[in-house]
Amino acid sequence: MKKIILILLTAPLILFAQHSKLNLECKTCHSCDIPTKENPCLIDCPREELIWIDQKPEEAPRIIKIDKIKETNLYEPSIFDHYAHSDMSVMSGDCRICHHYNPPGNIISCSKCHSPQRKRNDISKPDLKAAYHRLCISCHREWSGEVECVSCHAPAGSQKNASYKAKEKKSIHPEIKAPVKKVYTTDFTDGKLVTFYHEEHNKTFGYECSDCHKNESCVKCHAVNKSALKASPVILHSKCSKCHDTEDINSCAVCHANIEKPPFNHKQRVGFDISKFHSDLKCSRCHVTKGKFTGLKKECKSCHGIWTVDNFDHKVTGLILDEVHVEFECENCHQEPTYRIKSCDNCHDDKSYPKDKPGKVIKR
Repeated sequence: MKKIILILLTAPLILFAQHSKLNLECKTCHSCDIPTKENPCLIDCPREELIWIDQKPEEAPRIIKIDKIKETNLYEPSIFDHYAHSDMSVMSGDCRICHHYNPPGNIISCSKCHSPQRKRNDISKPDLKAAYHRLCISCHREWSGEVECVSCHAPAGSQKNASYKAKEKKSIHPEIKAPVKKVYTTDFTDGKLVTFYHEEHNKTFGYECSDCHKNESCVKCHAVNKSALKASPVILHSKCSKCHDTEDINSCAVCHANIEKPPFNHKQRVGFDISKFHSDLKCSRCHVTKGKFTGLKKECKSCHGIWTVDNFDHKVTGLILDEVHVEFECENCHQEPTYRIKSCDNCHDDKSYPKDKPGKVIKR
């Protein structure tokens, strides 16, 4: 107990000693002149690493008036439809697109880090005006091509923004229904079609939308210039290469063909039939590392351990062993580690499976 008290008493002294060696100004972390334990007045800033907490669009303000930049009288404050933008951002990176530092329960405004005054002392961090424009212009230029000032700013004295109201819909963007499959036409001469089973990847393999679409942009669907969106094979393969070897020219036929490919078949693809006893299991029950589906052994014991007559109920296979065979060890009839091959000749010269069965067949 004495050791614990001593540690608690000396911890602040050790922490202070460490800070004193760093030659830091108190104002670097504290907004007041005399911080106390009750009121440390810590400023909002990322200290060791950036933190993001994504929030639902309805938890944030619907409309934000951007009026902290007052270096000109040419325009009215910009009325920013925050709800519309946050709702659409769910498809392409969530809150972190704009909020680079967003700790739990504390949404940090842009002006906390970006100065409203245009100071050129630290060019590594843009001022508030530059930060706003860099975020807005990059998206709007690609999307609509309209980047004139009046696209966001009403002229001074205008009543354009006075009556602006955010849409009261639950979601600005129409509901996106995920397809069961999509067939892509490519330029690959040895297989122009790629059949992508979207529902299979989402439900069977357990991928979230953000695993593939986290870097998506509204531009992909809404760009004015569609031809500019044509990507190189390297970019197109980037999403698939997380799980598929897109570098091996011999593996192209896994996805590419000149006809539509059927859905994934575990037996045909890896030689292990899961239709009888494992069809109801999710992939993650066996493939516990997300995105990795290779490296497992086919032997039953690799997942189930060693079976014996004491820990295995043979009835689950659809065959109740008779009183003669119920005491036999598994290896007496199954002489290979996957238990697929049944053999009677280890004990019988005149019997064979499946003509002769060591018990009663039942419905599973």
